[in-house]
Formats: sequence, C-alpha cells, structure tokens
Amino acid sequence: MPDEIQVSQSTSRVRFRGISPRAYEHPVDRGALASLRAFPGFAQVLKSISGFYSERGERLMALASSIRVGPTQYPELDKLRRECAETLDIDPVPNLFVERNPNVNAMTIGMDEPFIVLTTGAVELMDTETLRFVIGHEMGHVLSGHAVYRTMLIRLINLQLSMSWTPVSALGIRAVVAALNEWFRKAELSCDRAGLLCSQDPAVALRAHILTAGGIDPSKVDITAFLQQAAEYESVDDIRDSFLKLRYVEGMSHPLAVVRAAQLQKWAASEEYRAILAGDYPRRDGDTPTTSWSDDMKSAAKSYKDSFSTSSDPLTKVFSDVGEAVSGAAGKVWSKFGTKDTNGSAETGGAAS
Repeated sequence: MPDEIQVSQSTSRVRFRGISPRAYEHPVDRGALASLRAFPGFAQVLKSISGFYSERGERLMALASSIRVGPTQYPELDKLRRECAETLDIDPVPNLFVERNPNVNAMTIGMDEPFIVLTTGAVELMDTETLRFVIGHEMGHVLSGHAVYRTMLIRLINLQLSMSWTPVSALGIRAVVAALNEWFRKAELSCDRAGLLCSQDPAVALRAHILTAGGIDPSKVDITAFLQQAAEYESVDDIRDSFLKLRYVEGMSHPLAVVRAAQLQKWAASEEYRAILAGDYPRRDGDTPTTSWSDDMKSAAKSYKDSFSTSSDPLTKVFSDVGEAVSGAAGKVWSKFGTKDTNGSAETGGAAS
C-alpha cells in the first residue's frame, strides 16, 4: 500500500520522499543506456575522457563566467531550485548557474558534483512555473545519474572537433557520440516526466514545450493544432520521409519539441502518473545495487513495439519485428552467459541505470 502522501511545507505540491528514478524513467531510456554500456570500447572511452578533463576546472569556469543562483542572486530561481530538490528528495541541492546565452537551454553537467546551467534566453522567455518545470527536468538528470554521460557527450564532441584532422580517430569518436545522442534523446523523455512531477501541472509542462518550439505567446497557440503536428509527424506513410526523419534526428541530443510535448501529455494522462501522485512509487531504499540488463532491454523493446504498433510509419513497422527479435535474443544470451551463483543457477546483473 502507498505510504502516507507527503505534502511540501513550502507549497501545496506532493513531495516524493525517497523516490527512485525508476518511478519516472522511460523504459527506452533504461534500455538505451544498457545498450550504450554494452557498446564496444565504451568503458575504455569513458575512463580516458574522464582523465583528459578536470571537472574541478569546469566548475571553476562556471563560477568565473556565470551567476551562481542563491538567496541574494536570482532569489526567485533559488527558491525554485530548492523546491524542486525538495519535491524529488534530492540532497544536497545541486548548484544552479545562469549563463549569458540567447538560446533557450538548460543542462546538467559534472560527474562527481553535478550542477545545473540555465541560459538567460530561458530565464527571459519563461515564467516562474515553466521555469519550475525546466529546473525540475534538470533535477531529474541529477537523480538519474545522467550527468555523467551528458558530460561525456559534451567532452567527446569537443574532442571530436579537435581531432577532425585524424580521420580514423574522428570516426571512432563519432560512433560513440552517435550512441550517446541516441540514449540522451530518450533520457530527455524521462526527465520531462521528472519536470512534470515537480510542476504537477500538465498545462505548465505543455506551455514550456510550446515556448521551446517557438511560441512567443502561448495563448496564441492552439493546443489541439499543436499536438496534431506530432500526430502528423508520427503518421507519415512514405518510406522516404521515414529515412529523412532518421537522417535529421541522428545528430540531435534532444527529441523534437512537438513530439516530446505529445509524449509527456500522454504520460500525464496515464495511471502510472496518477499512482505516483497518490504516493504509489518505487523508493530508492528498495532499489538493488545492480539492475538486470536483460530486463531493461526487454522493457525497452516492449515500449518500442507498443509505439510501433500504433504508427503508420513504414520504417518503424520494419523495426518492430527487428526489435522483438533482438529483445528475445538478448534474453537468451544473458540467460546463457549470466554469472553463476554457488548453486549453479544463472544470475542477472549489470550496471545500474
């Protein structure tokens, strides 16, 4: 039975004491991360990249070139920062910096002590409640441990640019960057859910996505027509359009604004979201130290298959059968080669997502 619902003392919003990131993580996010960790050479690349850069230096650069949010600097943002951390039960509260940048963006970086960076473009465009959603989204990255891989992605992209004169090295890095981008697009869907848990208002989340997509005044955007765009994008029936979609999305680290808006609104209407609000969600103290790689892969494949079954995109219908075959093969391989316990039975294991 759900524990007694905790309500934040500073707001009327529900506080999710001890919530596990698995409560909101998209199954494809966990599956993509499991695949990423199995990517040939991934562990070696992560170790090498970590040695090339100093996280302390990155924090010092943020300290020297941006405004650190606090009680006397952007106090309204500091209040949002603390309330979002309280809602998701994150302690210590990550630092938040505001950097001069006209682009509407926010990011969480750092491996040992993740911190959040918010651009002036986002601060100037969004109101208090949409900023709550954005900051809550970034808190989701912190709680899920995404900052490690996001930091790696940023560093690899910078390294790729500096090594463009060595074709072999550049191609190797490009492959890892492509794998990281694929995972991060899925991680963004997870953290949109975390942002919604902090906001607890689907209309606010939708307003944030409309602003991100190009809306100057959300009141002048027809919600039905906006979400219909996502339906039209997903329902293409020409395989040429399918390949074009893959081509343009490959290099993106974020999912398309209209599509992600529709994805989140679908989750906001689900029983899963309502159960979390009612206090029925997995707790961190119930998480095991390791998670089953095969379970994450199967869960991701099921999510893909469910979405493919409702799509008229001809390319996704082909991938549906492929995904089902891969998930079945993954389970068989894992069962055969999983580690053995003292009784000789197979155990599943892997890196925690």
